[in-house]
Amino acid sequence: MNKFLGLPLIASVALMLGACSFGNAPQGDLVGAQDRPEFNPQEVPFGMVPCPGGTFHMGQTDEDIAASMVNMNKQVTIAGFYMDETEITNNEYRQFMNAVMQDSIDVLGQEYIMTELYPDTTVWVRDFTYHMGDPLMEYYYSHPAFDEYPVVGVDWFAAKYFCNWRTKNKNAAAAETGVAGVPGFRLPSEAEWEYAARGGRELASFPWGGPYLRNSKGCMLANFKPGRGDYASDGYAYTSPVGAYFPNDFGLYDMSGNVAEWCDDAYMESSMPVVWDMNPTNPDDNEPRKVVRGGSWKDIAYFLETGTRNFEYQDSARSYIGFRCALIQIGMGTNNSL
Repeated sequence: MNKFLGLPLIASVALMLGACSFGNAPQGDLVGAQDRPEFNPQEVPFGMVPCPGGTFHMGQTDEDIAASMVNMNKQVTIAGFYMDETEITNNEYRQFMNAVMQDSIDVLGQEYIMTELYPDTTVWVRDFTYHMGDPLMEYYYSHPAFDEYPVVGVDWFAAKYFCNWRTKNKNAAAAETGVAGVPGFRLPSEAEWEYAARGGRELASFPWGGPYLRNSKGCMLANFKPGRGDYASDGYAYTSPVGAYFPNDFGLYDMSGNVAEWCDDAYMESSMPVVWDMNPTNPDDNEPRKVVRGGSWKDIAYFLETGTRNFEYQDSARSYIGFRCALIQIGMGTNNSL
């Protein structure tokens, strides 16, 4: 083939590319709005890790010892998203509380803030009978020694409010620099949470993969209740600082144990056969039960399994339930993003 035969094609391509150049487009042509903010789809939000989208088998990975029949296996696809590397800490939540007390007290009122948003420290006394929880009630949220421990005593509504505040706080800073804002921090869906907990390991019983709770050196792999009356064999009698144990393959810490975590979904026993198989979720404002996943420092190993479902009432704050945020990936350049 004559090499000069390709010249007309090259010239045509160059002409087309020139026509697509906004700077050289004739006045009146369709070139798109020119006042759009800068957007970098590769940026990972501070404190978060990317969870590349994919397909996995959601549901129980071991015997259904409770015969609950609430988590039958189902293959689903999840779009890419970001998730907090650790559970939200006391000090991170304190930043939120300080901002609300400074900026929103006239709108929300001090009574609402202190009763609905401020962590309920009395959970350390109320959750357990005949238990000396007074020291934790007094110091767990207030003392700097616990700054890097997961916040507890926060109900589902307060966790949602935190996510909304975090979005506004981030986007306000972005607007000052002319950068596009984030799509919105939120609680993860139940399916996203389970997908993230598995860390890419298909049908993994625990975030670290195998069915064992100790590594080859005999060290515990999570903060939970190893046996009757035994809370301290894993190194911590109550909660542990976030990130005290090894992360899973996505780089997420404490997806099993430490504190259980609120999800966005309403709890429904028959959700598996009902929800869609692409980004499944179950929003239901009329259902007061909300999904809680991951198990906690006071739970046996069964509740730490990636396929175990549980719930708590949306207005109930507990000493063993916290949360972390998720953020969907959008735009070109992200793997399986929206």
